[in-house]
Amino acid sequence: MSNGTGPNLLDNTDPARYQASRRVTFVSLATNTFLALGQVVIGFVGRSQGLVADGFHTLSDLTTDTLVLFALTHSFKAADEEHPYGHARIETAVTVALGAVLLLVAVSIAVRASLRLLSGPVLAPPSSLTLWASGLTILLKEGLYRYTEHTARRFSSELLHANAWHHRSDAISSIMVFIGIAGSIGGIHYMDSLAAIGVALFVGRVGVKLGWPALSELIDTGLDADQLQRIRTAILGVSGVKMLHLLRTRRLGGRGLVDVHLIVDDAISVSEGHQISEAVRIKLINEIAGIADVMVHIDAEDDTARSPSSQLPLRDQVLTRLNQYFEHIEAARRIERVTLHYLDGQICVELIIPLSAAADCIEAANLSAQLQDAVRHDSDIARLVVYYH
Repeated sequence: MSNGTGPNLLDNTDPARYQASRRVTFVSLATNTFLALGQVVIGFVGRSQGLVADGFHTLSDLTTDTLVLFALTHSFKAADEEHPYGHARIETAVTVALGAVLLLVAVSIAVRASLRLLSGPVLAPPSSLTLWASGLTILLKEGLYRYTEHTARRFSSELLHANAWHHRSDAISSIMVFIGIAGSIGGIHYMDSLAAIGVALFVGRVGVKLGWPALSELIDTGLDADQLQRIRTAILGVSGVKMLHLLRTRRLGGRGLVDVHLIVDDAISVSEGHQISEAVRIKLINEIAGIADVMVHIDAEDDTARSPSSQLPLRDQVLTRLNQYFEHIEAARRIERVTLHYLDGQICVELIIPLSAAADCIEAANLSAQLQDAVRHDSDIARLVVYYH
């Protein structure tokens, strides 16, 4: 028995989240456009190669902002026939791309700094205007980081979190440029290069820290040990659950999906088994943060190592056999219900027969014995029980 009913919690179309994410990204696009033009123009006029390079670096940020906008537009689409789990992993894939961009930025900064160390002093120091421009860049980039990170935390968006740290890495890169310009104006020409190498290591670490969890999600890495233990504790707290096994988890758009097999009493009804599975699903979603959906499979016995009943015949085949076994028993034609229990590699058959099928208790006992004897040779049937009503 499986359960996946209820509201579509995989829906990633929260309008407030979508509008806030778009607003943040458009602010980033406008700010980066303004900064890129200003840095390049002032850098050329003020003779600062570092500011010009940082300007082109800011131009590259427009590409990542465009990627983020693309991801937001497509990841917020509702689930459809081709994408029944929604489009949230578009956001995850772009997060991986942003992590890779940060790594490339780190390598670029390190290479550029090393080349400057080897090139010796510049012919003329930059003007003080470039220092002011670099300082303004730091403030705006840090402002973008704080604004984007606030929205990312508010809506638990890994994509915006990645882009926020991209802004923070840009701010630190601009600090490197600021130090370099200040050092050049003061006559210490190698300060910017040493600072740049340290910044490159930091940016590279951030790229790995952001990109690796998103990459892990793409390859269906499960939830961490603490979350798994909380899930197990919550499930075992539901009335009717005897054991659980085959607990599997993965992430989708930063949210958890749970797939679990539960062992319940082997004699309960299908509807009670469904009720237990629904109780488990609701409890996990309501009590454990970040769980988006739960799929519950109900078992009557532990089939982790083997499935002893998998080769047994299904109901239609069993009923055909029973009809053959009972064809010489007149009262068997009055059987009202047949219930089958598949346990430990065999079938337990329960028959419901009206009391009127037997004249008295002795005849009822004889009828039960006849029915039991008729199936005794069938190796798939462990026992047969007759109930009268």
